[in-house]
Amino acid sequence: MSIDWQPTAEIATLRERARLTGQVRAFFAARQVLEVETPMLGHGGSTDVHLDSLSCEATTPSGQERLWLQTSPEFHMKRLLAAGSGPIFQLARSFRDGEVGSRHNLEFTMLEWYRPGFSLGALIDETDALIREVLPGDPGPQRRHRYRDLFRERLSIDPFTEALDGLRRMASDKGGLDMEDAQRDDCLDLLMSLVIEPTLGREGLDVVIDYPASQAALARRHQDPEDGAWVASRFEVYRNGLELANGYDELTDASEQQARFHEDNSTRRALGKPEVNVDERLLAALRAGMPSGSGVALGLDRLIQLALGKGSVADVMAFAAPRA
Repeated sequence: MSIDWQPTAEIATLRERARLTGQVRAFFAARQVLEVETPMLGHGGSTDVHLDSLSCEATTPSGQERLWLQTSPEFHMKRLLAAGSGPIFQLARSFRDGEVGSRHNLEFTMLEWYRPGFSLGALIDETDALIREVLPGDPGPQRRHRYRDLFRERLSIDPFTEALDGLRRMASDKGGLDMEDAQRDDCLDLLMSLVIEPTLGREGLDVVIDYPASQAALARRHQDPEDGAWVASRFEVYRNGLELANGYDELTDASEQQARFHEDNSTRRALGKPEVNVDERLLAALRAGMPSGSGVALGLDRLIQLALGKGSVADVMAFAAPRA
């Protein structure tokens, strides 16, 4: 039987990847942002309903314990911020179960950085500068769009006020799926991914801001001055229809974060998904005091894929699934 042992990326591509990764490190060195390394295994995992974590049983000084492969280095990096690290970045191996395709791999590299004292707008501009450092040529202007304005322009609805029945019908029609019992955010996510995202970043770098408050995850929330609706203080950056980065005005309230973790696990139970251990050490760090500021996670493999004109993230990884 023949075994497919060859790498998924050409050696020349891996050399280019190394060069571009060096540019990323130089970008942060010039800004005096400290590079850090944090564990890939932790006692807590991501409770996010839309992510599926991988875990393992390990022998530790406490005996047999369940440890979680991190979906991003966020929790450990925030503990460093609370300990007084100042601005930090990391190129972290991250893991998400079931995510395999031209834009996904079970194991991937997350570029994540945190800027104490930075506003969300300042971090958007720094993310824009980093992307331009890596992509060849001039990608075009940066344009910022409010989430609800994109739905108004592309689908003629206000995602914050449209009746759920109407959203379900539209999502079923656009997606060719039965969305009759779908929740509001599931309908919005489908419409965003199928109708709006493919149009973003075609003539520059498009930044989406002011997501629904229900999609805040680990971000703060603020009120939309238009009508007082609560929205998430976060952004996403798109190029050629591909989401590259997801940034937050970081939540620092331990009680609010704990409530969100428990709400996530309640939703997971209702959906028949396994619960995920809450990261109690992160909560303790927030109680001790994490400085206000903003942070962002950027998919390095996707950015390199775009920079080198490849069709899949597997084309810029040494051994993507299933050849790992």
